[in-house]
Amino acid sequence: MIYPFIGFALGLLVGFKLPITVPVIYAPYVSISILAALDSVLGGIRAMEENNFDTSIFVSGFFINTLMAGFLAYFGDRLGIQLYLAAIFAFGVRIFQNLAIIRRSIIKRLFSKNNQK
Repeated sequence: MIYPFIGFALGLLVGFKLPITVPVIYAPYVSISILAALDSVLGGIRAMEENNFDTSIFVSGFFINTLMAGFLAYFGDRLGIQLYLAAIFAFGVRIFQNLAIIRRSIIKRLFSKNNQK
């Protein structure tokens, strides 16, 4: 359980210390891809809380969702349609649903441990 926190800390350290910038023209594609990746990560955490986690499903979903969201934003831009807004809405709803389920699961687990003492 410590490995995710170590990875998170290393990711923050690398992100803050390396001067990586994204050109403005690619910002919408990168932002929607990051949103899709966050959705996949929270879905994985939810699956872990429900004891239903499968690594192959998580990894494939992470990359496919991220790439599909980026391509959706790109093709919508080429067509002159703001398709990325649909992805933002869908991922936003799923992120908040997953957060609510994770929160409930953690609170139930904490209260059940406190009641057992």
